[in-house]
Amino acid sequence: MFEQVMGLVSKRNLLSVLCCLCLNLGVAIDTINSSRSLKHNEYIISNGSAFKLGFFSPVNSTNRYVGIWYNTISEQTVVWVANKQKPLKDFSGVLTISKEGNLVVLDERKEIIWSTSVTNPVVNSSAKLLDSGNLVLQENSTGTTKIKWESFQHPSNVFLPKMKIGADARTGQKVEFTSWKSPSDPSNGSFSCGMQVTYLPQVYIWKDGSPYWRSGPWNTRVFIGIPNMANEFLNGFSLQNDGEGTYYLSYSFVNEPVSHFFLNKDGNIVQRYWNGIQWDVSWSSSQTKCDVYDKCGAFGSCNPQSSPICSCLRGFEPKNTEEWNKGNWSSGCVRRTPLQCERVKTGGEGGKLDEFLKLNRMKVPDFEVWLMHMMLALVVLSWNRSLIDTQEFSSAGVDLYIRLAYSELDTKRDVTKIVTAAVIVGTVFIFICTYFLWRWMSKHKGNIPCENLIRDNLNQVEVQELPLFNFEMLAGATNNFHESNKLGQGGFGPVYRGKLLDGQEIAVKRLSRTSAQGVEEFMNEVVVISKLQHRNLVRLLGCCVEGEERMLIYEYMPNKSLDAFIFDPPKDELLDWRKRFNIIEGICRGLLYLHRDSRLRIIHRDLKASNILLDKELNPKISDFGTARIFHSNEDQANTRRVIGTYGYMSPEYVIEGQFSEKSDIFSFGVLLLEIVSGKKNTTFYYDKKSVSLLGLAWELWTAENIVALIDPMISEPSFEMEILRCIHVGLLCVQELAKDRPTAYVVVSMLKSEIVDLPRPNKPAFTERQIALDTESSERSQKISSVDNVTITMVQGR
Repeated sequence: MFEQVMGLVSKRNLLSVLCCLCLNLGVAIDTINSSRSLKHNEYIISNGSAFKLGFFSPVNSTNRYVGIWYNTISEQTVVWVANKQKPLKDFSGVLTISKEGNLVVLDERKEIIWSTSVTNPVVNSSAKLLDSGNLVLQENSTGTTKIKWESFQHPSNVFLPKMKIGADARTGQKVEFTSWKSPSDPSNGSFSCGMQVTYLPQVYIWKDGSPYWRSGPWNTRVFIGIPNMANEFLNGFSLQNDGEGTYYLSYSFVNEPVSHFFLNKDGNIVQRYWNGIQWDVSWSSSQTKCDVYDKCGAFGSCNPQSSPICSCLRGFEPKNTEEWNKGNWSSGCVRRTPLQCERVKTGGEGGKLDEFLKLNRMKVPDFEVWLMHMMLALVVLSWNRSLIDTQEFSSAGVDLYIRLAYSELDTKRDVTKIVTAAVIVGTVFIFICTYFLWRWMSKHKGNIPCENLIRDNLNQVEVQELPLFNFEMLAGATNNFHESNKLGQGGFGPVYRGKLLDGQEIAVKRLSRTSAQGVEEFMNEVVVISKLQHRNLVRLLGCCVEGEERMLIYEYMPNKSLDAFIFDPPKDELLDWRKRFNIIEGICRGLLYLHRDSRLRIIHRDLKASNILLDKELNPKISDFGTARIFHSNEDQANTRRVIGTYGYMSPEYVIEGQFSEKSDIFSFGVLLLEIVSGKKNTTFYYDKKSVSLLGLAWELWTAENIVALIDPMISEPSFEMEILRCIHVGLLCVQELAKDRPTAYVVVSMLKSEIVDLPRPNKPAFTERQIALDTESSERSQKISSVDNVTITMVQGR
């Protein structure tokens, strides 16, 4: 029968038949050309299998569209639509290459309802779906390939990594993404998002052409009108400028899960990431009512924590008091007292000179006209008309100086009172300064003041975008550091739970004034964490330096640390094997980011269960970077005389020789992995007659071919047994005595994902014999090496 078909079908037709068969069977073909079209039940897949192109129907709709969606996740999530303005009404549509070389969608009458609309004819064209999600129309001629059109230049409602949105100030051409009308209708909705580059680049959301939300200006690193953007997205975004008025914004985050920015039908941009089951939102543009553009009108300021949320800037009053009191703030505010120059123009007396009033933590106002001055590395912006879209932040923001008439500054005019007050204040000040100078000299004997030391270092390490909190704000957030707010206590000081005025929960690490390593740890943690961003690392929100106070402000973790779960019998039941494996994999991915994928190479040096925090979904986050060390690209290991860490987690070469490297962290990870699988502490067995440690017990069971006995009964299920045993095998490979025998973080990730099928047999772990452990303990004590109390926080409540 096949020979008869071969006799009837030409080679060209046979090729078309085979291509259609391949498309129907889901073979990963990524290209459409003149001999290969797509029908309603066919699709193409990008080369790396990340994205799929084909026909689809939105939820609760029978209309058909050509679109691109993720290929590797269970929930169909469309990121681009071709014929969004003209849907197909049945299954007769075809996606093909036209005679002119354009990619077109044809309806049942073979009429074009959508086209790439390249004006000049394209020779030998083809459409290819790239792994970035970009669909490109390319011309193939004379051995070269030229891109004539791409979907990234015509976005729908999703902003993908490596996509560019922007504007050309010369031509007015813009690349914007636009909301859908509804989840069942992908046609253009009311909202669009793009760049405005008339003066300084800003991102806007427009509603029917009018501003609805604004990011604030770009400062070469972040948009300064987005609070905490430095913590969320630092080094993820880049802005390209050709020097002639064309700006394009793009982003790419290292080792992030499947994620994108999505403009919903309500005009809110959200960053979503796929957690393996569903989409989670990690950031949104509209978090309060104050995020709506120009909420309080000209010279009005919006504060979501105030009631009402709108108020006039100092020196201004409502333009329409009646409407203002009704909650209609759109008319804004006007000056209460004219400026000096205005008084002179109207024939009045100039009087005293105007002065400037400083406003803290403000969103940079929008402008009708503004001026930009460059002084060395400092950019100064000045406005000479109405201040629009001004907002007061609880943290971050910039200092704004507004010009006011002298009389608006509440300056005392009575010279006698001023002189009297100055004398009294001056006398008291001199007395206080003399007293504290005496105290300081007797206590420190010439040491550099802590505040100066820290501020000097902060200026040197380029963490200017890290928000600085004031002491008063943190005292209020923690109920004056009340004992009931205390989360834990370590050698470097206590940690408190707090809540900011905007409702955000935080964890405040208050370094002890008497700690010998307090300043060094503080600077180390600020420098390291401020330059890192990964979903498996704890996020630093800011710091506080006032007098002798040194505090670090972190995101609050509601589920305590890992040790509070796996070593607590009532709670270990909450961690089934799926959750434990997710924690193991997350820790390893965080470690891989530190060792290889971040801008810096970081050795943590104190990886343990109490330093793994769990968020509300029980996702792990590595914390406590006070002892971390930064490695340069040409460094593989380093030595130290000051060994600090936690016994039971430190590698033998670190404990005995003070030598540490990536393999030191791998050893700690191996111990942690075995603890997670067994539910037992490594040091629980220290004085046990059978084994000196969990590592010793694991090795005994391994050599006796009874390693199943190590598994925590809470997770001992036959369906997971092989995966659990594989994890134990990986853990034993990580705790081998010689550093050179241990795998890297990259190899461990591959082992856990079963990308490396055959695992090597592990060698004997370190610290499995009693004499070695006792000798090590004695040696460390004789050298007065610090132990856990110097670097850790023992959790007593959830965070």
